[in-house]
Amino acid sequence: MEKKLLIAASIILNLRFTIHSLYNNFSIWSPTWTNRAAGEAEAAAYVSCSGHGRAYLDGIGVLDGHKPPCECNNCYTGKDCSILLQDCPVDADSGDPLFLEPFWIGKAEESAVVESGWHRMSYQFEELGSFDSAELERIIKKLHNVVGNAVTDDRFIIFGTGATQLIAASVHALSLTNSSSSSSPSRLVSSVPYYNMYQQQAEFFRSAHLKFEGDAHVWKQRNDNITQVIEIVTSPNNPDGKAKRAVLDGPNVKTIHDYAYYWPYFTPITHQVDEDLSLFSLSKTTGHAGSRFGWALVKDKAVYERMKTYITLSSMGVSRDTQLRVLQLLKVVIDDGGDEIFNFGYGTLKKRWEIVNKILSMSTRFSLETKKPEYCNYFKRVRDFTPSYAWVKCERLEDINCYEIFKAAKITGRNGQEFGTEERFVRLSLIKSQNDFDQLSNMLKKLVSQEHVGADSI
Repeated sequence: MEKKLLIAASIILNLRFTIHSLYNNFSIWSPTWTNRAAGEAEAAAYVSCSGHGRAYLDGIGVLDGHKPPCECNNCYTGKDCSILLQDCPVDADSGDPLFLEPFWIGKAEESAVVESGWHRMSYQFEELGSFDSAELERIIKKLHNVVGNAVTDDRFIIFGTGATQLIAASVHALSLTNSSSSSSPSRLVSSVPYYNMYQQQAEFFRSAHLKFEGDAHVWKQRNDNITQVIEIVTSPNNPDGKAKRAVLDGPNVKTIHDYAYYWPYFTPITHQVDEDLSLFSLSKTTGHAGSRFGWALVKDKAVYERMKTYITLSSMGVSRDTQLRVLQLLKVVIDDGGDEIFNFGYGTLKKRWEIVNKILSMSTRFSLETKKPEYCNYFKRVRDFTPSYAWVKCERLEDINCYEIFKAAKITGRNGQEFGTEERFVRLSLIKSQNDFDQLSNMLKKLVSQEHVGADSI
């Protein structure tokens, strides 16, 4: 008995010594081959560009040994971006979500990724034979659980090169499903105003299985219960920020739900969406539009398999380097339950909406689409709607083309006609950099002030 106790004590002692040794070695470990990469990244991040631009590791001239040059924000120029171009046209067209850039600058250490030259060289994740990271799937499910915006149980998750590729893959998968029982192509519809990419993709690819038909409400009035139909529902909607529901139903209708903007920055989280096919985008989740990453939650295995085939044949899956970066970004997001990033983003957009509302409330020429506050399950309080875009209408009868009215005032938005509706509407982006927003608000003030100048002269 004593011998057994001595052996057990010896084993425990050895284990304690081994653990202590490993811990000490780890605690004094210092990086070797990552030093150069980390140094280059910090050197680029250190370039200030006067606060009106950024320097990047892949900037022009870096290959020749030059330090990363400044790439200036719109309306700024000079070697260090310190010169503001006077009376410069404002770009309020793009949906670049740069309003989150200051948050990520403050999270430089936590969000940084350094990878070896041999990182994921294979086409697939070897242990799974898959193009998609199982760990990234796990953290996406955790993200939805933290935010409370989507049900992920009993869902297949598929990655795409942004929501753009997933839209195409979804339409492809459902058009094949529908066309299997019909010789005529499926019809693609969406209620106006709709995101113009839906129409552009359908017309560009010219699939024999699909035809873009336009407004879902117009199609419903046709009372066509025979033709196979795919409806895309965007909620919150791009461009007007409204919560939308499907217009069509019935056995011959398939629905794609685009929830790219269903995050606490833009809208109250009122419920967990529980749809057959839902799309999400990293660009509106963390602001990293350039990483080109999105994901779909799919109930039906047959639809999932068709989507997977589309992704495989068009791109062999999403870049493994992108997946690694997304994994690190989402770790930062959920680290505190999303509290820091969602409060930062919502606070930023709330201030911008207050400014835009105040300016346009002084106008009788332009009206702004707004919504009443609602209770948000994420923030646990009633909160304002703060969509990505201001959906503005020109009210004067003679102002037929609102886009041109704003362009003449040196504000470039996006024409309402591109969203399938009247040219009396224009979409203005509120999610770009602070420089962009400051320029937009200044130009809006000038435009609205002209109404009062005209009235005083009468």
